[in-house]
Amino acid sequence: MNPGGVLHGLAAAGSLPPGPLAVAIGVFDGVHRGHRAVVGAAVAWAGRTGGRAVALTFDPHPSRLFRPTDPVRLILPLASRARALLSLGVDGVIVEPFSAEFAALEAEEFLPRLKAALPGLGAVAVGENWRFGRGRRGDAPLLIAQGRALGVEVTVAASVSDRDERVSSTRIRALLEAGDVEGANALLGAPYCSDGVVAPGKQLGRTIGFPTLNLAWDPELRPRLGVYAVRVRRAGGSKGEAPLPAVANYGLRPTVEQATVPRLEVHLLGACPVSAGAALEVEWLRFLRGEQRFPDVAALRAQIERDRAEAAAFFAGPSA
Repeated sequence: MNPGGVLHGLAAAGSLPPGPLAVAIGVFDGVHRGHRAVVGAAVAWAGRTGGRAVALTFDPHPSRLFRPTDPVRLILPLASRARALLSLGVDGVIVEPFSAEFAALEAEEFLPRLKAALPGLGAVAVGENWRFGRGRRGDAPLLIAQGRALGVEVTVAASVSDRDERVSSTRIRALLEAGDVEGANALLGAPYCSDGVVAPGKQLGRTIGFPTLNLAWDPELRPRLGVYAVRVRRAGGSKGEAPLPAVANYGLRPTVEQATVPRLEVHLLGACPVSAGAALEVEWLRFLRGEQRFPDVAALRAQIERDRAEAAAFFAGPSA
């Protein structure tokens, strides 16, 4: 298996160590609480049997094949999705290309093909609403019946609810677009996270007393433009490394530039040990205000000072 724990396609599964294997299956966009229940079932089976657990996900999203002019905008890019899945305790992530050939696979062929690619397969875990096979004909009862015939234990994780409504990627997308990052985080089960490499900027923030880190980040699903309280950590840093509190602006900078593509700028509340070229992870924690145009740079500077104070108060409080 490669160092990152990601296998590109079932054909590469031969590099998995031998032994009993549980597979959690799904697109897992966002890796939200419902997805975590599916992955947790596979990890628990592996723990009981002394086996291993992997997550099987698909790329691109099926909507890119079936609705190419209006595909689903992903909450997390593939690399972030894989990292989030690995953090849940799986031993690897298999990324199967979602092609026209794969989509045409009859539902009855899916589990036998999976078993052939993964001879140690002893269990699969899916969500109760997961569908598979041509025309999305396959469902949990079919999978359970096939599992009995092939000696594969099938766990169907019940949907997870929040405020009497099912946790779903659709709900999370709507919350992020509305700026309700706290609501989105409650459904995700972890902070919404973005990745980016620090790029050289125009140094305007430095000239007005608020130096920023400019991150190259252009997601498919764009959160609401505005200012957020965030935490920053180095990508791939040690688990013991404390994240740094910061305030971030995600927007078009209408007062000074009026860009055409939103830019993510992060101002650390303390000393800045980060320089251009560093890869960072940003955890979005609270929406502070929407983006707005100010009459001049002085008014912008005054508002940034208020934003900084509000973010500092958030981190000083019990909810941070």
